[in-house]
Amino acid sequence: MTEHPGVPRPAPPEVDRAAASRRAVEARRARASLKRDLSTRVVTPQEILRRADADPHSPAGTLRVPEFLTALPAIGEGKRDRILTELAISPVKRIGGLGGRQRQALAAWLDDRMPEPEARPGRSRLIVLAGPTAVGKGTVAAHIKEHHPELLLSVSATTRPPRPGEVDGEHYFFVDDAEFDRLVADGELLEHATVHNRHRYGTPRAPIERALADGKAVLLEIDLQGARQVRAAAPSATLVFLLPPSWDELTSRLVGRGTEDAEERARRLRTAKVELAAQGEFDFRVVNDSVADAARQVVDLIQASGR
Repeated sequence: MTEHPGVPRPAPPEVDRAAASRRAVEARRARASLKRDLSTRVVTPQEILRRADADPHSPAGTLRVPEFLTALPAIGEGKRDRILTELAISPVKRIGGLGGRQRQALAAWLDDRMPEPEARPGRSRLIVLAGPTAVGKGTVAAHIKEHHPELLLSVSATTRPPRPGEVDGEHYFFVDDAEFDRLVADGELLEHATVHNRHRYGTPRAPIERALADGKAVLLEIDLQGARQVRAAAPSATLVFLLPPSWDELTSRLVGRGTEDAEERARRLRTAKVELAAQGEFDFRVVNDSVADAARQVVDLIQASGR
């Protein structure tokens, strides 16, 4: 079509403007969700750089560097501006639009101050699976138990009451406080902790020691406190941290579970933020986007530990 000078172009159809507006809103929401994931440590900043490098038009790639930095824990506007100056990055730059040297400088800065965890050599066949509340640790562990009966899934003792469908001796050993005190006093627990300031959980020691002595792999599905105790008692244990796909998804799972009231959910979400901050203490991280995929990754780690 020939354009005539001075004649305004026709406005785009209303449907096109509406579609563009929806896409813009969705993009802003995706970036906002990504910033929440950064601030709650659901995702590492290095992972954001990898996503931006793979697709500059993705939410990670279109996130402006200043917003990226202030989403990181303990970085305010003043510190952000000093970092931008130090790395010679313009405040209008998006992560996906960084030049090669700028990206390398940012990556080096992150690795120096917020390093990702590295696997330790000499790991044993004792695998610890931990993660924040409602991330699906029990579901992933149950999938592994169903499809890999050759692996021993440790059954924990707990003072909390059974949830609907839970069976004593299969999901947990449900005990009262007096019996739990006896297990602790007699040294029958590999680890034990009070979770959410309410109920106690512990891992019976004898079944694990027997299985390891027989050359079997053992999977412990426990909380952060318990994982730390196992690391202290058995330094060669392999620690795996289970992550949610996003903070929003973690919140949705906790609400959708329907097993806690509003006050308890709020308490668990506060605890989840603390737990997510500890993921750097673990050897590996697995994202529970799909139960089957997460279980497969954990099993791969278990099998690799036996080589």
